[in-house]
Amino acid sequence: MCCRLGASLLLLLMSLRPNCATSLPGHNQQFRSHALKRLLEVFGMEDAPQSPHRARQPPQYMLDLYNAVADVDGVTKQPDLLVGNTVRSFLDKTRSQQFQFFFNLSSVAKSETILTAQLHLFKLRGRLFQDNLYERQQHFCQVSVYQILDSNNTSTAEELRLLSSRILAIHDSTWEVFTITKAVYAWTQDTKSNKGLMVIVQTLAGQQTSNHFVRFATGRDHHSSKQPMLVLFTDEERRGITTSPSLKDSDIIPFLSHRTLQNKASQNRKTRSLHFQACQRHPLYVDFEEIGWSGWIISPRGYNAYHCKGACFFPLGQNMRPTNHATVQSIINALKLANDVASPCCIPDKLFSINLLYFDDDDNVVLKQYDDMVAGSCGCH
Repeated sequence: MCCRLGASLLLLLMSLRPNCATSLPGHNQQFRSHALKRLLEVFGMEDAPQSPHRARQPPQYMLDLYNAVADVDGVTKQPDLLVGNTVRSFLDKTRSQQFQFFFNLSSVAKSETILTAQLHLFKLRGRLFQDNLYERQQHFCQVSVYQILDSNNTSTAEELRLLSSRILAIHDSTWEVFTITKAVYAWTQDTKSNKGLMVIVQTLAGQQTSNHFVRFATGRDHHSSKQPMLVLFTDEERRGITTSPSLKDSDIIPFLSHRTLQNKASQNRKTRSLHFQACQRHPLYVDFEEIGWSGWIISPRGYNAYHCKGACFFPLGQNMRPTNHATVQSIINALKLANDVASPCCIPDKLFSINLLYFDDDDNVVLKQYDDMVAGSCGCH
């Protein structure tokens, strides 16, 4: 029984493979939907997001972040790089304003703890006209980001709340990042309070500047790779996979094709003929295209979850990485000192996390990290 969860997921993945699905009984479609629902639980989702309505290029920042955190198969290589386990990106909905922005945060779950929120703006080179001697003498400016409290009146200081302010070089053309955590926290607590953000540019002497003095890229007038973006780092509570009364291991086995079960029986006979192959790690590739998720998952295309298989009979060698308890249990089992004591189980003793980069239902790009998804090594326990 100690291997029940691993066996359940293994059977689940086997049942979703195409060669299995084509030979299942008539109510196969209902079973497949149950199996996919169970797999979505593992990834903390109730329903699979819809594929984007049109081809979209993910923000370069999110691609770079994913590549920094994960290897080519999605396995975490820099576990301390992310703040929290979820990173969401939102594009500006106004698409035409240089100094006023709005982001729809309705996809942020109530279970997510807000950690850090950033406004990413691509700063363009300022246009300095010859007839404005004062502006031509300026090399730096002060850029301030405000939370709009009243969208009907943004001309008075009482209707704006300062979030972040920085001194920038006027002639630079690069991404600039401002911390706006307080505003985003308020918006997630009360969605109606989200009136957007305003950016105000001043000289170091505090004078208002003309619109061409410092410019920011917009979604309408510039390349999509330079669109204003809100990046939100959160930590989402994860519900572990539950034992659903509608889908148990005993329900899965009857739905598997006869050929699959025959192959499994053949493998069991081969295992016995090899004098009980020792506990070790075996491949178990999860292909997102095969299960119909490739439309909304950007990276990876799949990953090797691996699974543990093999015997844990006495004497247990150190290569089986046994615990002291497993060693004692194997001795009791070998000497038949108790009738109801089985041999130890071959299970993962080291688990790694994986990362998914995907589009949500609002076409926002999300990066999520999922713990305990890859068997790093196997042992007798």
